[in-house]
Amino acid sequence: MYEQETAGMIVRVEPAFLADQSKPREGRFVWSYTIEIENRTGDPVQLISRFWRITDENGLTQEVRGAGVIGEQPVIPPGESFRYTSAAPLAAPSGVMSGAYSMQRVETGEAFDIGVPLFALDSPHHSRLAN
Repeated sequence: MYEQETAGMIVRVEPAFLADQSKPREGRFVWSYTIEIENRTGDPVQLISRFWRITDENGLTQEVRGAGVIGEQPVIPPGESFRYTSAAPLAAPSGVMSGAYSMQRVETGEAFDIGVPLFALDSPHHSRLAN
């Protein structure tokens, strides 16, 4: 598990290779990643948007931006967590992901970003590690 704290918010990531959705002979490798965002601040916060940087072992980098996560812009009360699972396909057997969430304090409207730790996407088919 990977973990990073920013501004009183903790982001934990647990990636897993999805062999049943991957097709190595066709150059398709898929991972799930479960994210937990824990609010250790004294304020309710809302996740507004996300940014991902995904780099495969060949150096191909994709950037993904969008509103919320999995179709939601959750409000996370103080002392609580929000957890979700998503997936990422690559054309190579290994890579890395990192990113950030844009957050907003519900009561004041103050915007701030929190980091997502760099995490490895390694499959049993990797020829070299990207991390």
